[in-house]
Amino acid sequence: MNRLFGILSALLCFVPLVLSAQSIKFSDFDREDSKEISFDIIGKVNNKILVYKNIRSNHRISVYDNDMNTLQTVKLDFIPDNTFNIDFVAYPGYFYMIYQFQKGRVLYCMVARMDDNVKKMSEPVLVDTTQIPVMSDNKIYSMISSEDKQRIMIFKIQTRSQKFNMLTLLFDNQFKLISKNRHITDYNDRIENYDNFSLGNDGSFVFTFDKQSGNRDNSNTLGIITKEPLQNAFSYQNIDLEEKYIDDVRLKIDNLNSRYIINAFYCKKNRGSIHGLFTYIWDKEKRKTYASRFTELDDSLRDEAKRDGLLRYAFDNYFIRNIVVKKDGGFILAAEDFTNDTRGSNNNWNRYDYLDNRFSMSSSGYYYDPYSGYYRPFSGINYQNTRYYYENIVVFNINKEGKTEWSKIIQKDQFNDNDDNFLSYSTITSGGELHFLFNSDKKFQVISDQSITPDGTIKRNPTIKSPQRGYEFMPKLSKQVGANQLIIPSAYRNYICFAKIDF
Repeated sequence: MNRLFGILSALLCFVPLVLSAQSIKFSDFDREDSKEISFDIIGKVNNKILVYKNIRSNHRISVYDNDMNTLQTVKLDFIPDNTFNIDFVAYPGYFYMIYQFQKGRVLYCMVARMDDNVKKMSEPVLVDTTQIPVMSDNKIYSMISSEDKQRIMIFKIQTRSQKFNMLTLLFDNQFKLISKNRHITDYNDRIENYDNFSLGNDGSFVFTFDKQSGNRDNSNTLGIITKEPLQNAFSYQNIDLEEKYIDDVRLKIDNLNSRYIINAFYCKKNRGSIHGLFTYIWDKEKRKTYASRFTELDDSLRDEAKRDGLLRYAFDNYFIRNIVVKKDGGFILAAEDFTNDTRGSNNNWNRYDYLDNRFSMSSSGYYYDPYSGYYRPFSGINYQNTRYYYENIVVFNINKEGKTEWSKIIQKDQFNDNDDNFLSYSTITSGGELHFLFNSDKKFQVISDQSITPDGTIKRNPTIKSPQRGYEFMPKLSKQVGANQLIIPSAYRNYICFAKIDF
């Protein structure tokens, strides 16, 4: 996924872009912008590009003009030193910063509204507080926004005494509270999992529930949980898996057609090899199943998808990265072949161990937060002597009935030691084509641009190259900030900077 799944989910009807990059402009770098910083590309506000940066308790936002010249870097002095989680929602003229900090045994969730010059438009407002026990997890607040950003939800989850306790706070785009609800249910954290928390344009809240038959097994129970914006009750819908086992469950909201789309890889037996793709579509308006289909992956596709080994193992290391909804209710699904090898360790790579982790790790200190889609710092873990492999991409075109109309393989072969931020890919829509951008050389200075047309034709477009030597691109951490603009983080020597690419 540009951000493991769901971050680049624009409709395939955006204004067409020129296929080759017209210009690349790099920001300068501050001496504080070492590779140890965490960052978040906030977006474009009043034609200025804003990037949040953090190292330890130093929180700041850099403001760039359209040529990536630094206009100013503002230190966020009002944020307490023990702030450990920050999220952003950007609009054309302002942005919200939602941050969480701890004082004693009390957690505080705050929101500040700021303009394009990073000036507070009002004093920060308290959203919620929580008193937590000693030695308990303090990262309990998460933020999600709807696709059109007209609805924002802050929710907190606490799991104690075998209970799943969720509080949801739904706001409009002026951060006025619309509804506040609580959901409490029995919970076994060893075999049960809640995931894919998503917010519809109308404020509907939806997420998935899956259950394993035993610890570290595949899931054999799947459900979808929904809550309408002005209702108190949460509704649960069980999904028939026909005695099959699933993993890597991904949910996508189709706002245009009022549907919820769920995809997962499935096996015929517990912890077996991937047999195919499961697609389930829920009709929100009629409150019933619209489509449910198991699609077997045939040998010809397996032969093209694998690097080596037996055909039956071909998709065992593929993970769903993107689901891009089309106007007619169909969608494009992309999955990527990913493994890693920790040398000097007795722990062999296993997709089920990987999926047991809530966060996808990278050795450089970033982890992917599936709730917000941003990369954040993760301290205390250091993976040494690990080689990361990001290989082929499989792309499925699936119609509104859940039937696969065509499938294609984009060939790529990427690996790197102890750092995977330069690997994987990002996507951008260009008229009726979906472009896949990924580094194609060992020095990470040339980006390959391959696109897929509506009929499944793969096109090789001109590569994107840095006009200056020494800049290394990080495509998977990029963010689209306009119909024809992409911000790609880059490394120059030991510093982080940002490249703006106009297509």
